[in-house]
Amino acid sequence: MSDEKHDAEASHDVQLTPFTLFRYVASIGMLIFSIIIVGALMFTGNTRVAKETSPFVALIVCILALVWLSMIEGQQASLVGLPPVDPDLYKDSHPLTYKNAALAFKGDNLDRYLMGRQFMVLLVVFVINQCSSPLDPKVDVLGFSSGVKFVFLDIGLAMIVFTCILGQLTTQVNASHMMIDYINNYFALFTLYTCMVVEFSGIMHSSYLIQNILSAASGKPIISNEPPREGATFAFFWGRVLMSLAILGFCLAVTLVALLNGDTSVSVKYPGIPRGLAVVLLFVFMAIVGMLEGMQIAFFAVAKLPANERGTSFFGRKTCDLLFKGNGQNLPGFMIGRQLTVVCSFFLVGSFTSLTIEPGTGKNIFGVSDGAQSFLNWGFQGAVITTILASISWQLAASAYPIAFLNMPFTYILLVIALFLEFTGLCSGAWVLARIQKQAAGFQYDEVYIGTPEERMANNHGDKEMNIRQDVGHLTGGGFAGHLAGSHDALDGPIQSRDAIDNA
Repeated sequence: MSDEKHDAEASHDVQLTPFTLFRYVASIGMLIFSIIIVGALMFTGNTRVAKETSPFVALIVCILALVWLSMIEGQQASLVGLPPVDPDLYKDSHPLTYKNAALAFKGDNLDRYLMGRQFMVLLVVFVINQCSSPLDPKVDVLGFSSGVKFVFLDIGLAMIVFTCILGQLTTQVNASHMMIDYINNYFALFTLYTCMVVEFSGIMHSSYLIQNILSAASGKPIISNEPPREGATFAFFWGRVLMSLAILGFCLAVTLVALLNGDTSVSVKYPGIPRGLAVVLLFVFMAIVGMLEGMQIAFFAVAKLPANERGTSFFGRKTCDLLFKGNGQNLPGFMIGRQLTVVCSFFLVGSFTSLTIEPGTGKNIFGVSDGAQSFLNWGFQGAVITTILASISWQLAASAYPIAFLNMPFTYILLVIALFLEFTGLCSGAWVLARIQKQAAGFQYDEVYIGTPEERMANNHGDKEMNIRQDVGHLTGGGFAGHLAGSHDALDGPIQSRDAIDNA
């Protein structure tokens, strides 16, 4: 076992260069500075949670939200990577991982989990936003200059950096290689059940209507592992779709009326923005989120296609040439830069959807009760809007039309921006923290327990064949089924593209 452990460690080692070390140190320094400035905001009462409760409540809620976000993000890496692996290989050694897999891989439960998980990510990020974002970025914070406050508070770099590193990338780096260890706990099982309950509630079910529309438009089937819905099951499903449409309509109405009346946080933070422009900017930022969500689906969908089948336009070819340069090293770079851009957009959308109407003044939106107004002020309706209109819908569209996504000029522009953000090394500290987390938690690489894909094949436990399904029913995308357990993957180095395989 010790030899296997040593070999696994060596196979995932990343060569350290002076530039890599500099990015690690600079990123950790940026993270520490970001934590300090966010802590200062909390303890001066300049965040919504700190102002309406106490700084200690804001701090505790923020920490708990980051911990839960890390599990939500890491669990996805595990659950989309383990389906091909024979569960008997880890049934006895990791019983809770087996329970997670038994539930998630039954019928269409993995799709249900991913639907609920998408909303949970948005909801938790919005909670972090309420705990850490400044109510007034112009207020003095530790005597910093206006330029520093503009970058770290107005733009939100402080919140973006610590959310991406602490809540997302660190856990993704480990969970993508240590899937079996990562979800071998009751916290992961609780998170799985929570995501399933969220999906069952029907809040996101209007996404299924969009799925059916895209299926009809594209001519691609919705492939299911369960029998067709009939009778009461059919009625219950479409009843929740109608309920979801009503909820989405109400959330949109609340947000748009509040923006036009100047009753959102964006009017407080950026009073110079005209109200009509604020509405336009909301949809611009949601479109950016949608493009980035759809791009990752489209990129993975075409990753295994021959180069001459990927892009059919000038920008499509430029996008693919840049993305799959060399042996595909820019694909993991995009995933990291994308994370920064998406989180930034999430925080901005949160400012556009958080209301500032004081309950009890007779100005409640649509005449709702004071309790309802207090709830709407937190902006969680933005999580509903963003999940459906700026996340799931675009992912489903990209799975139906991946080549069309590649051919758009904005795809190339956003790819360049994402790669630049990754190059800056803002989140390089995640790899340092991932190593610390791995040692502290005692995580082992998957191949220590179940061997590499080749070893499993030799021992008559070969991975299940996971075909690339040409349908619009799976949020994992057209062909992206996670990283192979026990193999090198996109989060710690270049991955092999079809070009490299063909030329071998």
